[in-house]
Amino acid sequence: MKNQIKSLLSRPEISALVITIFLIIVCTFLSDRFLNTRNFMVILAAYPEYALVALGVTILMISGEFDLSVGSVFAVAPIVTVILVNDGYNQYWAVTLGLLSAASLGLVNAIVTLFFKIPSFITTLGMLFMARSIAIGICGGFPPSFPKGWETDWLVGRIDMIRMSLFWLIGITLVLHFILKKTNFGSWIFATGENRQAANDLGINTLAVKTTCFVLCSTLAGFAGIIQSLRIKTAITSLGIGLELQAISAAVVGGASLFGGIGSAFGALVGTFLLALIDNILILTRVDGNWFKFGLGAMIIIAVILNTYTKKKADNIRLKEDDDNE
Repeated sequence: MKNQIKSLLSRPEISALVITIFLIIVCTFLSDRFLNTRNFMVILAAYPEYALVALGVTILMISGEFDLSVGSVFAVAPIVTVILVNDGYNQYWAVTLGLLSAASLGLVNAIVTLFFKIPSFITTLGMLFMARSIAIGICGGFPPSFPKGWETDWLVGRIDMIRMSLFWLIGITLVLHFILKKTNFGSWIFATGENRQAANDLGINTLAVKTTCFVLCSTLAGFAGIIQSLRIKTAITSLGIGLELQAISAAVVGGASLFGGIGSAFGALVGTFLLALIDNILILTRVDGNWFKFGLGAMIIIAVILNTYTKKKADNIRLKEDDDNE
């Protein structure tokens, strides 16, 4: 029983999950419109896009780095994709090249951060402005026209009431969860974020680990941007403005540590869903939308406090077991 409690408390996403369940129960009584299919379709409409960004940010944070440029990369990839389709490229090639453009920005972030030993906060802050400028520049300041007859069902089509993008999110999350928990590379990510010098001493190529995480983070942001662009059938340069802080907030609420070495793929999903839930609750209860940021900030603080508390509880259980074994 103690082992089960310790395992549960040690999961980084448990605090956000508890808060989410609590809010769902409370909101069921606050609004009779909350627990219905149409409302949850509204919540899930943009959820996969934001969760994909939070997923990439979470893995990068586990490795001990930040990325403030994901909101701008979110805009670059779909604009590149739409321009290429308009120029006659096959849509699948266009999406691939759009993802490569996002990945290349992540690679630049990695090179500048790791080779020049500049804090990733500063590097990606600069890329935030540079990538947004790229998005504006490549389309001449005017949104490219959305291609007519573009087959988008494979990314954003519906199966009954669920969009394909949700299945893409679930599949990518499962793959990344497997990598983090079941592979050597996943262990290297955690080790690198927890103590880079110790990881280097163990023979882990932390440079390659962090570079991969930077590229993955930008690629997922680009993929999310492409999905949103296909869903709303437009590619505008203002896509993703402010998304970087929302993604970091979702990652932190989902249990990722600001100091690296702690986090989970499922935590990113829970954190993103919790923030979407708060936004939905404010709308249903007709609270001034400006209070969303207040709720967002409160959730970050509460989640960090609960994560710290549950981690200490799990550590205490483990220490007590070690003492008993001795």
